[in-house]
Amino acid sequence: MIDQKLLEILVCPKTHSSLVLLGDELISKEAKLAFPIRDGIPIMLINEARELSQEELSKL
Repeated sequence: MIDQKLLEILVCPKTHSSLVLLGDELISKEAKLAFPIRDGIPIMLINEARELSQEELSKL
C-alpha cells in the first residue's frame, strides 16, 4: 500500500500530471501510462510503464 502523502507528491514523469492509484499501478490519464508498484515501491520510469488501451482509459 502506498502512503497517502507519497501519493500526493508523486506526479507523472512524462506530463507532470497527477496520478490515480488503481490496484498495483499508478495511472497517468494524460500520458496514458500505468506505472507499476513493486513491493510497495512505485516504479516511476517511463520505460517500465505500460501503455493503457482505449478501453482501459474509458473505464477511468
